[in-house]
Amino acid sequence: MLPTDLLIHRQNGEQIIPKRLSIEAKTLELAAELISCFQETVSQTQGDLEKKLSDLEGESTDYKIKRGLAYILKSSFCTFEVVSPIEPEFLRERVFALAANSPSNRETTQFTLKRVADELSKELEKEVLIEQVKHGLYADLSENKILMVFDTPTPEALVHRYNLSQVQGVFYKASKLILNAHRNVPGEYKLLFRYLKLFQLMAYIEGDADHGFTITIDGPVSLFNPSTRYGLAIAKLIPALLHVTKWSLAATLQVRDVFSGTWKTGRFALNSADCSLVTHYPPGKPYDSMLEASFADKWDALKSDWILEREVDLVPIPGSVMIPDFRLVHPDGRTYLLEIVGYWRPEYLQKKFSQVRRAECSNLILAISERLNLDKAGVKIQDVPAKVVWFKDKLLPKTVLAVMD
Repeated sequence: MLPTDLLIHRQNGEQIIPKRLSIEAKTLELAAELISCFQETVSQTQGDLEKKLSDLEGESTDYKIKRGLAYILKSSFCTFEVVSPIEPEFLRERVFALAANSPSNRETTQFTLKRVADELSKELEKEVLIEQVKHGLYADLSENKILMVFDTPTPEALVHRYNLSQVQGVFYKASKLILNAHRNVPGEYKLLFRYLKLFQLMAYIEGDADHGFTITIDGPVSLFNPSTRYGLAIAKLIPALLHVTKWSLAATLQVRDVFSGTWKTGRFALNSADCSLVTHYPPGKPYDSMLEASFADKWDALKSDWILEREVDLVPIPGSVMIPDFRLVHPDGRTYLLEIVGYWRPEYLQKKFSQVRRAECSNLILAISERLNLDKAGVKIQDVPAKVVWFKDKLLPKTVLAVMD
């Protein structure tokens, strides 16, 4: 995402309109020119890269767009590394300690570097050159880091990422977000809810998988003073939303007036029909943990009439939704939902078991790790309306089968 100083938007009344670049020849040519600049600088320093970008920027009036595109390339497609045979911090410690005992001039500096190189050659039992000491001293500064890897995007992909980042920037100062995920494939909801949990967003969820869900997210301004940190978490949700086929959102924003410096209310709306944004988030991992993957592998090797399905059901509960890890289906029509509770913080356990109680799901099985300190989390297992199985390091299918048959 882009930093605040590289965001560009205009205002029409209360409506905030973020900058978007058209996918046209002129824009793609600029994107390609920037990408080429990065390709040419692989194995060179970040300082060399910044000089080339500065030359490319020149005195053009669209410098903010160029900087935004370059920022995305640096932050999302580049790997910069410290290249020095010896840790720079260690080198500085040795050189400065020795230099403190003599006056500073060209001759003493050269003598100090040579002496440190000789001492390190003996200590490390390998030759350390004066030039290595000299260049390694500040190799960890950003301008001296080396561009080791550049994962070259296409010009179209870069422009799409820029447009998405500009829209995400709108939510940095969001005070409220109402998101309507209309009737979709259940798997799309689940991915969206996983990202809600991942980014620790405080959401109130209403609806069901048959009719869709309305998700109300409190933004940073409604909870505390204007906080970009929580706004960033909301912004990170937008690429996940793009995996959902049908949706719409409306956001209330707090926008600072450039003339008076006071905060004013802004509005922003977006929907799946005409947003034209492209996500870079993957469609989701098959399993959330090694524990779930191991259980599924063991079940596949098991000879049982019960069929294991991955995250099929959504269980609506007041103000939220629960997504059990697995569904178990028998040919005779019996079904069970399986939720694995592994290694989590007390706050998560309290929320999880509260969800289980409110769901009042009669065919739910909870597989709980014996390593969890439920007493410390304030959870009373006898109050949980579900079948319970316990496991240590791995959850075995036979343990689950025992409570179903």
